[in-house]
Amino acid sequence: MHLKRQKAPKNWPIYRKGTKYIVRPRFDTSRGIPILIVLRDMLKVAQNRKEVKRALYERNILLNNYPLTDEKTNILLFDVITIVPSKKNYRLGLTEKGKIRIEEINEKEANRKIAKIINKTLLKGKRMQLNLSDGRNFISDIKCSTNDSVLINLKERKIEKCLPLKESVSLFVFAGKHSGKKGIIKKINSEKKTVEVEMDEKIISILIKQLMVIE
Repeated sequence: MHLKRQKAPKNWPIYRKGTKYIVRPRFDTSRGIPILIVLRDMLKVAQNRKEVKRALYERNILLNNYPLTDEKTNILLFDVITIVPSKKNYRLGLTEKGKIRIEEINEKEANRKIAKIINKTLLKGKRMQLNLSDGRNFISDIKCSTNDSVLINLKERKIEKCLPLKESVSLFVFAGKHSGKKGIIKKINSEKKTVEVEMDEKIISILIKQLMVIE
């Protein structure tokens, strides 16, 4: 089923006038943007859907170091896209106005990404599974709490370190009216599930569920 262009999320950087329909992502339209739109409309490395599907079939497009096979796959915040023939790497981010953007990064940066811990699961043998905002699950001995972030080594497919949610650390807002902005945590209110953030020379209260810790 297609998605009407006018109904596409407002943070998608697409023309609102044009063909009536646009590709519908494989899952939740509010999370990320399809790789077809990224390659054809944002990076302009393909002219049409047929070229994108051919590139995927030939395993020329990697997502977080894995070959992509479906042009409807959602690209999520901080995901890394690699164009194999050109050896170019890109990361999905947000502008300060909350619009999705793609920025080119170097090979070293392309081997790592940050994700937020949305919850944890205790498995048999007292092993802890960390369930992340990008859909990944990791069994790790690293001590982390829900709402902390982790730095993932994409090449080795493991968590390198925990980025705890605490005062004085940097954060990135990915939802709400401040989406796309960065700040410094000044105070955490666990009861209200909010943090006071220094941003644009002001102190602003933001819901913990709308932000993630970054380096």
